[in-house]
Amino acid sequence: MNDHHVYQNPLITRYASREMAELWSSQRKFSTWRRLWVALAEAERALGLNVSEAQIAELRANVDQIDFEAARKHEKRLRHDVMAHVHTLGDAAPSARAIIHLGATSCFVTDNTDLILIREGLSLIRDQLVGAIDGLAEFAVRWKDLPCLGYTHFQPAQLVTVGKRATLWCYELILDYHEIERRIAALRFLGVKGTTGTQASFLALFDGDHAKVEELDRRVAAAFGFDGSVPVSGQTYTRKVDSQATAALAGIAETAHRFGSDLRLLAHERELDEPFEAEQIGSSAMAYKRNPMRAERMCSIARFAMGLAPIAGQTAATQWLERTLDDSAVRRLVLPQAFLAVDAVLNLYLNVVPGFVVHPAIIGRHVRDELPFMATENLLMAGVQAGGDRQELHERVRIHSLAAAARLKEGAGDNDLIDRLRNDPAFAKLDFETLLDPLRFVGRAPEQVVDFVTNEVEPIRRAHPNLLGQKRDVDV
Repeated sequence: MNDHHVYQNPLITRYASREMAELWSSQRKFSTWRRLWVALAEAERALGLNVSEAQIAELRANVDQIDFEAARKHEKRLRHDVMAHVHTLGDAAPSARAIIHLGATSCFVTDNTDLILIREGLSLIRDQLVGAIDGLAEFAVRWKDLPCLGYTHFQPAQLVTVGKRATLWCYELILDYHEIERRIAALRFLGVKGTTGTQASFLALFDGDHAKVEELDRRVAAAFGFDGSVPVSGQTYTRKVDSQATAALAGIAETAHRFGSDLRLLAHERELDEPFEAEQIGSSAMAYKRNPMRAERMCSIARFAMGLAPIAGQTAATQWLERTLDDSAVRRLVLPQAFLAVDAVLNLYLNVVPGFVVHPAIIGRHVRDELPFMATENLLMAGVQAGGDRQELHERVRIHSLAAAARLKEGAGDNDLIDRLRNDPAFAKLDFETLLDPLRFVGRAPEQVVDFVTNEVEPIRRAHPNLLGQKRDVDV
């Protein structure tokens, strides 16, 4: 239940998905600690330590039933979160009290849990990326042949197509997808490493049997689906892993910020709109407004996510020897919120892209306003091929272009350059309708869309057929 008298994190209450919020919840965190203690006890029993099946069964029975109030009271007394939960679990499973956390240090549960959550969080983000890539690719194909103004420096440049522009957004998401896949593939378990990473406590438990300690490490890692654990560590896994994961998330935020900014520009040009609900209000004062609020929100949350990556890097850079504790509080903030923020951003992708509204009439008008200037070189070449003098034709084009531009600056509503050239005897032989077909000015844009989707998007679709066609609602 919300307590309206204390601050509520809007990533949870407004923006992120329930799935991502539950991943970073106290329930998931502490039940994972308990699963780790069960896996450790199972492996220790299998390798010959005095741990009974009855003790393990009692631990298993209490994995998800956590008395959080009891844990709070233990922590207030002990000032140690891991020991508070050791005692809480021991209260619930008294026969196993003596073997809970046997040989382990706090980071056995805290760090391995974080790695489990990072892996699952990255997988959720990967799945959302697939949906956004699929949606943008579908949009690109649908609009691959619709010419529109291309811009450099946000000034009209050569024509592109609406679909080709969408491939630019999509390609950046594909780069992010591959980076997330690399991060998932490279992730290793901390395993059972002990207080300074030497595994000394476990070596003592197994009477100096190195092979059994190595096997213990392998078994616990395998119990959570990891192929192996890190080869060396201090008490913690290197915080470089956090830095790499948050950098990958920040990369998605960068992509989203660029995408959201482009949508805002195109909304200003009235060429493209994000979804707008039937009763949605764009402005509390200006009732006629239709603001790109989802794109603005995307940029806003993306900026927050980008700002978290340097903190993770600074934390990695300032670790001391085998371990320090100044990483603990900041990681509690940065790791969950980085995932929640990028989850929120990708939810917006999955809401906006399927609901894009394209305005071909406005796009066509903008093309017609600028195409006469862009077409002058083609008209000049066609005039030469029809027998004209290149230098003379160039001068005629220059004079007419300046006159048409001056007329527009004086407030004319249309560009009359083509009419001027059409009425000039020097260009009388030209087929203006054919020469001015906007599709003649988009180069290979339609073909590039097809090639891009075939070569870059289809392999991702084939790898994740169950993730296609995603759409998310955004409540507020």
